[in-house]
Amino acid sequence: LSVFPESVTLGSPESSEQLIVIATDENGVTSDVTRQVTVSFAPEGCATINSQGRVIPLEDGQSTLTLRLNNLSVDVPVRVSGITNPPPVSFRDQIIPILSKSGCNSGGCHGKAEGQNGFRLSVFGFDPAADYDAIVRESHGRRLFPASPERSLFLMKATAIMPHGGGRKVEPDSRWHHLMLRWVREGAFADQTARDPVVQLKVYPSEITMEALAEHQLRATAVHQSGLVHCVTIESEFLSNNEVIAKVDRDGLVTTTDVPGEAAVLVRYMGHVAVCRLTRPRSKENYPRPSEANFIDPLVWNKLERLHVAASPPADDSAVLRRTYLDIIGTLPTSDEARKYLSDSSPEKHQRLVAELLDRPEYADFWAQKWADILQIDKDIVSPSGAIAATRWIHSQFRDNVPYDRLVRTVLTTQGSTLSESPAAFYQVHADAEKTARAVSQLFLGVRIDCAQCHHHPFEKWDQKDYYALAGFFTGIQRAALPGGGMKISGRSGEPLKHPRTQEIIPAAALGESPAAITAGGDRRRVFAEWTTGSDNPFFARTIVNRLVAHYFGRGLVEPVDDLRETNPASNEPLMKALTAHMIEVRYDLKAFTKTLLNSQVYRLSSVPEPSNELDDQNYSRAAWKPIPAEVLLDAISQVTEVPEEFNGWPKGYRAIQIWDNKLPSHFLEVFGRPSRQTVCSCERGTESSIAQALHLMNSQTTTEKLQSRHGVCARLAGSELKDTEIIEELYLRTLSRYPRPEEVELMSQAFSGNASLVAGANTDSGTPSPESGSTAAARQKAIEDILWTLMNSRKFVFNH
Repeated sequence: LSVFPESVTLGSPESSEQLIVIATDENGVTSDVTRQVTVSFAPEGCATINSQGRVIPLEDGQSTLTLRLNNLSVDVPVRVSGITNPPPVSFRDQIIPILSKSGCNSGGCHGKAEGQNGFRLSVFGFDPAADYDAIVRESHGRRLFPASPERSLFLMKATAIMPHGGGRKVEPDSRWHHLMLRWVREGAFADQTARDPVVQLKVYPSEITMEALAEHQLRATAVHQSGLVHCVTIESEFLSNNEVIAKVDRDGLVTTTDVPGEAAVLVRYMGHVAVCRLTRPRSKENYPRPSEANFIDPLVWNKLERLHVAASPPADDSAVLRRTYLDIIGTLPTSDEARKYLSDSSPEKHQRLVAELLDRPEYADFWAQKWADILQIDKDIVSPSGAIAATRWIHSQFRDNVPYDRLVRTVLTTQGSTLSESPAAFYQVHADAEKTARAVSQLFLGVRIDCAQCHHHPFEKWDQKDYYALAGFFTGIQRAALPGGGMKISGRSGEPLKHPRTQEIIPAAALGESPAAITAGGDRRRVFAEWTTGSDNPFFARTIVNRLVAHYFGRGLVEPVDDLRETNPASNEPLMKALTAHMIEVRYDLKAFTKTLLNSQVYRLSSVPEPSNELDDQNYSRAAWKPIPAEVLLDAISQVTEVPEEFNGWPKGYRAIQIWDNKLPSHFLEVFGRPSRQTVCSCERGTESSIAQALHLMNSQTTTEKLQSRHGVCARLAGSELKDTEIIEELYLRTLSRYPRPEEVELMSQAFSGNASLVAGANTDSGTPSPESGSTAAARQKAIEDILWTLMNSRKFVFNH
C-alpha cells in the first residue's frame, strides 16, 4: 500500500490536500483504493479526511494519519497551521479560481463580451485586475457589503440565498463560501499578500493504465515561481477528450467505460494546463503479431499489444487496389486495370502501383482541388480569373512534386497579381493581419489560436500577447485593387500591433519564441516563413504529417487534424515522432512520404473488424471506412456508367476533380458535402451520410439518366455478345474492383430471367408483341441497369474501405 503525497502540510482554514492511495497486488498490478481505505488520526483533532480522500484542516497542530486496507497500512504525517492566525486571502490565487471552477467567468455567463445582467468578468479570469474592479468598485460597490459581509450580493448570489439566474454556484457554509466571506471580512483587498506567480500545473498521475469500469482519482498541484507547491485539485477543472473511453467528474475522479483505447484528461488552473494520459486495454489476451514492411508497422503493433487489441488481417488485393486508387488519385480503377492487378502474382505489385499512381496526371488534379479547398480559393472573393490562376499554381506544385516546405514558403511570401499563376489569392481571401495569422497558424502549424484574440486560450498556453505577436508578421501586406477583380499583393516592413486592452506595443514573434529580428524596410513575412519551415519549428512537420495520415488512414494521429496541442495528444506519440522525423529526412517530398505510408502493412489491413478491435477507431487496428468525396463520387458514377457529367460552361469530358469553380451549380455536389471554402478547417467538407444522399443515389435524374443512356455502359453491354455471367463480372470489377463471388453471380443472374419474364408479359398484355430480339435486348438492358443500380447504391461503392 502506498500513498501520494507521503506527507501533508496545510496552511490555512480553507486549504486541503488530495491523497491518492495505491494498492499493488502480487503481480505488480496497481489500483486506486483511495475511497476504500479506513482512516484514523493519532492524535485526533487537527484534521479530518472526507470520503474522496481529501484532507481538511480543523485546528493548528500535528498528527499521523493511518490508512488501512485489509492487513496493509501506511502512515502519513499531517501538519496544520494558519488556523488561529490565517494568512490573508489572495484575490488572484484563491477567489479567481473559484469563479473559474464555478463557471461564473465562462463565455456562457459573466465572461461573455457583454457580461450578464450588468456584471462582466474576464473569460477564465485572465484579467484579475479588471475582475477585481468589477466586483469591488463597479456599480458604486454594491456587490460587497463590508458592514455585514455575509449579506454581500457577491456571496448571496453565488450561494443562491438571493435569486440568481445561473443557479447555485457555491454551497452555503462550504469551504469556498467561508473563503469568499473571509476575503470580504478582511477588507476585500487586491492581493496585498498575493503568492508569487504560478509557473506550472502538474497532475498526478500523468500516465495511467486502467481496467474496464474502474476509478482513479487525480491530483493537481500548482508550482510557483519560488518553488512553492500546493494542492489545487478542488480548484482545478477537469475535462476528458474522449468520454467514450473515460469520463472525469468535477473533482478529478476518472471512470473508465467498457470501450478499450486511450483518452487524455485535461486539467486547467489559472491559465495553466496539464494532461493525464490514460490507457484502457482490453483483456489480457495476446494476439499474433503481424508482419512488418517498414518502421510504421512495429510502432502500431506495439501500441495494439499494449491495448491487447488484434489487428485485422491483410485486405485482399481488390480492396487494396480500390483503396489505393481512390486515396492517391481520387479515381476508381477501370475493369481492365483491376483485371491486370488481380492477375499479377508479383510480391512487389503494390509498391509498383503506388509509384505509378503518384506519376499519373490525376494525382495533381485530385490534390490541387483538395488544397484549393484548404487555402479557401473562393471565386466569389478572388474572382473567377483569380481562382483559375491560384488553382493552376497549386496544380503545378503537385504535378512537379515541389517540396512541401518550399510550397508553404511561397504561399507565405508571395507577391504580385492574384490574376497571375501564383498563390497571391491567399492574401485576398485573408484580408487583414489578424485573419491571416489565424489562418496560417491553423493551416501550417496546427494551432487554433483564435481564442487568444480575446483571452487566454482555455486549453493551451497562448494568450493575447502571443496572438498579436503572431499577427504582427502580416501588418506589412499591401493590397491594391486591379481591373477584373484582382489584387496586387506586396510586402512592406509593417508595424507591430498594440495590445487591445493595455495598448502595449507587441513585437512580432513566432509562437513560443522571442521577438523576431526584423530588418528595417524588409518584408516581415520572410522572417516568419523561415521560422515556419525551419528545422527547429516544433509544429510544421507534425501538422502536414497529421494531415496526410488522416487522409490515407482515415484518422489523424491527432483529431481534429488542425488542432495539435499539448492537451490534445497524439494517439500514438512514438509513431508521430517517427513520421515527423521521416518527413524531415525526405526533405518534405510528399510523394516519397506517401510511398512510406502506403507501403506499410498498416495501410493494407482489412476494414473488416475483429472481435477485439470492433470498438477501436483510433489505433489503426483496421482500415477505416472513409466517405468518398462528392467530386470523386460523381466522377466514379460517370466512369462506371460511361456517361460523362456535363458541367455548365465547361468542355465535355472534364471530371469533377478538375473543376476549379467551387460555386459551380450542382445539386449532387451540394448534397454530398462539397465545401464552400469559407473556413480553413478541413471539417467544412461534409462527411456524414444522410437520407438526402441515399435518395439521390436511388432516384435522382443524375443516376437514372446515366443508367438508361443509349450511349452508356448498360446499353453497350446489352448489345454485346457477352454472357450474362461475364456482364456481372464486368459490373463488379468496374464498381467494386473485384470479381463477384459464386453466390453473388447466382443472385444477380436472377435479374436477367426476371426482367425477361416482365418484358414478355408486357408484350403479351399489349397485344402488340415486339420482335423477340427487341424484347430480349430490352430485358437484358433492364437487368444490367438493375444490377448496376444495386451496386452503385451499396455501401461498398460509396465508401473507400
